[in-house]
Amino acid sequence: MSTLKAITRHRQIVEMLGTDGRVDVINLSETLGVSTVTVRADLLILEKSQILRRVRGGAIAMRPSRYERPVDLNASLRGAEKTAIAAIAADMIRDGETILMDTGSTIAALAGLIPDKLTDLAVVTNSLNVAIELSPRPNITVIVTGGTVRPKLNSLVSPFGTLLLDRVNADVAFISCAGVDTVKGFTNSNWHEAEIKQKMMAAASRVVMLADHSKLKHVATAKIADLDQVDLLITDQGASPAAVKELRAAGLEVVLA
Repeated sequence: MSTLKAITRHRQIVEMLGTDGRVDVINLSETLGVSTVTVRADLLILEKSQILRRVRGGAIAMRPSRYERPVDLNASLRGAEKTAIAAIAADMIRDGETILMDTGSTIAALAGLIPDKLTDLAVVTNSLNVAIELSPRPNITVIVTGGTVRPKLNSLVSPFGTLLLDRVNADVAFISCAGVDTVKGFTNSNWHEAEIKQKMMAAASRVVMLADHSKLKHVATAKIADLDQVDLLITDQGASPAAVKELRAAGLEVVLA
């Protein structure tokens, strides 16, 4: 097997961790077609990102509610599902609207799919990636919230991350999350990011949550909102029918991309 690029190897390692909870250096070497030295270097990088913890002979997964993946790695996971979700969201955007977009790989995918036919759109975001993606487009006014940079996600948070949002009246907020649960509601892995999401939701007339199927029936550390504070959840076809049924029974509108 030819040597895989680092980001592809990292994606496969994370997927194997998600399935088995543990990976073995020798097995990874054979599966990925690289040396054990390269595998150990990959595991060290992922450990520094708090995705796994190295143990003798391999590594074990960190608890998913306790970490965030770097945005470049997260974007490579479930890419097709996230693109499908983003496409549904993009189709909801109308000319003349002011929309709020937070951070994350699905939100970044949405930024890339905003229709060119729109001639007058304002986007308020705390994501540097979204701002950079949209800034070359003359038909879109991009407003960045300001705040303190979180390098892992290229996002802006407090201190000073929410001041602008108190002065915004938006039509729609497109928000991402790390967990969706019928009891605990929408949750996230970081308190600062959760605060920004809450402020964006409060500033919008309509709230659309974007979450791939892996987020369903999962609870992360920081509470964002209850189910009844969100107008619509867009997830993908991989979602468990039982999980979707539970959410709909709880009163949440769910669309499958």
